[in-house]
Amino acid sequence: MANLREVAAKAGVSVRTVSNVVSGAGPVAPATRARVQQVLDEVGYRPNLAARHLRGGRTGVVGLVVPELTSAYFAELAGLVVASAGERSWTVVVNESGGTVEGERRLLDDVGGRMLDGLVVSPWALPPEELTAQAGELPLVVLGERDPAGVADHVTVDNVAAAHAVTTHLIGLGRRRIAAVGLQPHLANGTAAQRLLGYRQALTDAGLPPEEALEVPVATLHRAEGARAAQALLDAPHAPDAVFCFSDGLALGALRVLLRSGRRVPEDVALAGFDDIEDGRYATPSLTTVSPDKRQIADRALQCLADRIGRRGPATAQRIVVPHRLLVRESTAGDLTA
Repeated sequence: MANLREVAAKAGVSVRTVSNVVSGAGPVAPATRARVQQVLDEVGYRPNLAARHLRGGRTGVVGLVVPELTSAYFAELAGLVVASAGERSWTVVVNESGGTVEGERRLLDDVGGRMLDGLVVSPWALPPEELTAQAGELPLVVLGERDPAGVADHVTVDNVAAAHAVTTHLIGLGRRRIAAVGLQPHLANGTAAQRLLGYRQALTDAGLPPEEALEVPVATLHRAEGARAAQALLDAPHAPDAVFCFSDGLALGALRVLLRSGRRVPEDVALAGFDDIEDGRYATPSLTTVSPDKRQIADRALQCLADRIGRRGPATAQRIVVPHRLLVRESTAGDLTA
């Protein structure tokens, strides 16, 4: 492959000019830039990104730690982080912690032995102060509901407002026995607690007292637990007329059980989820859900890292709340084509 000196000779410019075109730094006249770029394209020149990063004292590699990659939400988010990093010529090392204290500690312990410029973590177990202590001087961004209380940049969604919006939507359809599936008292990440709070607030605002029998805990946010929870609700003396699941995975499992029992969705039981994963869009019926702006979560997290790596960020840690939307589909609204 041609080097900068050969490109410069062919384009009739200096090596510095070619370097400025490749790096995007420094002034280059438009006509000269176009001529150099044409030569670069002709010879198939590709910059040595690793060397460029190392000359700047960096590796061009960042880490991403998520609780589980079997979750469609985290898999989609990881893909968006990788895509956003690619726009910065960064490589992402993705790791799965299992959401346990041991798993998160193990991965953070390994950070010191890896050549990383920064780290994005979605923690389920470790408290924020331990996260930052383990990361040391490494730029750190925390995703999710474990608020690092100003010790690290934090990108999150307003789960209380989102859950309130879903529940209010179900109430507006005339539903009065609305179940909440997804309580996770065994986890310390706060996600389920915030969604439960929004659900209860919406019921109270509508004059509907929360019922403990309609609040169902789960071991995970996956389909099997949604199916188990739905069956338990159907076996109870008074079945719900609506179900709000704290993840789309739970909702898809619940949908299977509801339909197999002969219940019509949404006529007999309206159903809503959270996360806007791809499977929910193609389910029958399609799934009403909360759609966090996952693209913005990825982009804002990496922008925080870029600011910290380049020492351009604010002195104090940022807390960024990304927007969400309630997407009303067939599982609560019926045939949307009618």
